[in-house]
Amino acid sequence: MSRHAEWEIARRGIAPEVIRHVLSAPEQRIGDDSDAGLFVYQSRIPSGDGAIYLVRVVVAEDRVPPVVVTAYRTSKIAKYWRVP
Repeated sequence: MSRHAEWEIARRGIAPEVIRHVLSAPEQRIGDDSDAGLFVYQSRIPSGDGAIYLVRVVVAEDRVPPVVVTAYRTSKIAKYWRVP
């Protein structure tokens, strides 16, 4: 995980276990090789207040080992969710 990602995750108040969950079992993985090796792993996660948020983790898969570039959560699920 990059230092930038660690800083942004902490600043945004996202629990490290949420990031681990999304990385280990993402509901969706978005991107392709033309995106410079960047992929978005995303999952819908319930919050403590009963709302559901989309947590998106951007991963540089062209690095060895892959590196988390940044992560954030959003309530705009429909904007980012890909329907097959």
